[in-house]
Amino acid sequence: MRAVDTSIRGGGVYVPRLRWLGVLLCLVQGGTQALAGQVEINARGAAIRFGGRLHSQFATSSADGGKSTDFFTRRARLTIDVRVSPLLDARVQPDFGGGELELKDAYFRLSFDRAFRLSMGQFKRAFDIFELNSSTDIVVVERTGRIDGVGGCAGPGGVCTLSRFTEKLGYSDRDIGVKVDGSLGERVSYMATVTNGTGTSGSDENSRKSLAGRVSFRLADGIVLSGNVSRHDYVDEDDVTETATAFGGDLEIGGFRSGTHLQIGLVGGANWRFESSSGKVPRFVAWQGILSRYFPLGGARMEGFEPMARVSWGDPDRGTADDRGMVVTPGLFLYVKGKNRIGANLDIYDHGPDSMQYSFKLQTYLYY
Repeated sequence: MRAVDTSIRGGGVYVPRLRWLGVLLCLVQGGTQALAGQVEINARGAAIRFGGRLHSQFATSSADGGKSTDFFTRRARLTIDVRVSPLLDARVQPDFGGGELELKDAYFRLSFDRAFRLSMGQFKRAFDIFELNSSTDIVVVERTGRIDGVGGCAGPGGVCTLSRFTEKLGYSDRDIGVKVDGSLGERVSYMATVTNGTGTSGSDENSRKSLAGRVSFRLADGIVLSGNVSRHDYVDEDDVTETATAFGGDLEIGGFRSGTHLQIGLVGGANWRFESSSGKVPRFVAWQGILSRYFPLGGARMEGFEPMARVSWGDPDRGTADDRGMVVTPGLFLYVKGKNRIGANLDIYDHGPDSMQYSFKLQTYLYY
């Protein structure tokens, strides 16, 4: 019988093999105690590494139908990374945010070459940069600019922001299927996904598949220009399968926690969740810009701080006037160490005359 090494190494400290279950249970409960480093198990010839994140949020809303104040757990994820060989690795990522269990990333990946990797499972679709960026890095507390009680954006609901359109219309965010990605030389990278189109529900609603693709060009050091397309299949009210397409592009200058960082994106396509007065599926358009500046402090208590600003504008029906909306978000992040930080955003939503709403959000970010 082959011997199995079930010892655990965490922060350079040896943990007896019979205690690994207790460590795992502690991580599953949310990782509320700080760990010196990621915990790794060697078993069955694979290296299994545990990490995660805990995001706790306080939010307000000025909307009549929203909660004026609310405390909740935004994310509580356990990340399990498995490395079998240089060819094969995998990830499983359960999330306990909002009091419910949901599976986020869950995939099997073969890295044949730097130019070609093949993944199968659940992952983010190959679309806009704002959705592909990790929640451990982004400097907006809520990608969609969510304001509780506001649902006036025709089609996707909520507020009319770029991420609200791409998420709710099924052009971005997680889905189940196959992904290929890689880098072609030093300046070109690509990503393509073929998925069910139903998101993380786990079961397809028809026999068709959704397609998405993205190509990025590094124009210079710290400057990346990307183009993307997503074709989403869906079942309409008459139980007929239809398809909708969206196109987009984005520009990124700089990077996270490294001085000035700018991201600008533009998307447009079919707003298939909304039927215009003409009876046709309307076309939407949205753009967004996020600008931040990281200032290192070099102190023993705080590593740095980062002021930021977002402007996101969306039009759910280009053929209709007075239905557009804009979110303006000033904010500030304080960094304790690495990705461990405290962030504050004020989302200001303007949806026409006498329709301005506000939401202040304070969120703590634990990364382990």
